[in-house]
Amino acid sequence: MELILKRCPEILAITPSRWTSLTASIAPELLSRPPAPGQWSALECLQHLVDTERQVFQLRLRVFREGGDILDFDPGEPGLRPNPHLSPAALAEEFNACRKTSLEVVAQLQPGDLTRSARHDLLGSVTLEAMLHQWGAHDLMHTVQAERALMQPFILGAGPWQPTFDDHVARRGS
Repeated sequence: MELILKRCPEILAITPSRWTSLTASIAPELLSRPPAPGQWSALECLQHLVDTERQVFQLRLRVFREGGDILDFDPGEPGLRPNPHLSPAALAEEFNACRKTSLEVVAQLQPGDLTRSARHDLLGSVTLEAMLHQWGAHDLMHTVQAERALMQPFILGAGPWQPTFDDHVARRGS
């Protein structure tokens, strides 16, 4: 149970540097290319991480500390589209700043805090421990999703090796 207080911050701390590296190294047109119609580009995944950092996880941490209810988050609400005035690197820096704030709060958590519960409007009673697990998985899931989006033009150009990537090919609706 207490292991999550070590593992979650490890994941949460590494994600911003991965995004800094991706946005510093990869052309904006590749970062903004969706893997398939209706799917998020890498840049949209990063915008989602910024949105959820501010509108979901920081608020949920406050609810677990101070009490209250947790509202469900709809990622289709405004904010998903990256700000066209921000470069990918600036968006990554915004994520870094938001995450730094979150990590400061997470660092203050104690083992006894893990059993704190809150009422989620769709899921019912949830614990802080479960939310920390969800947060770490959420970070990894959207980073993998972004990297999968970046893979698509390389997969398409792999010629006879293309079948080795079948598990990673983005298809409409997948």
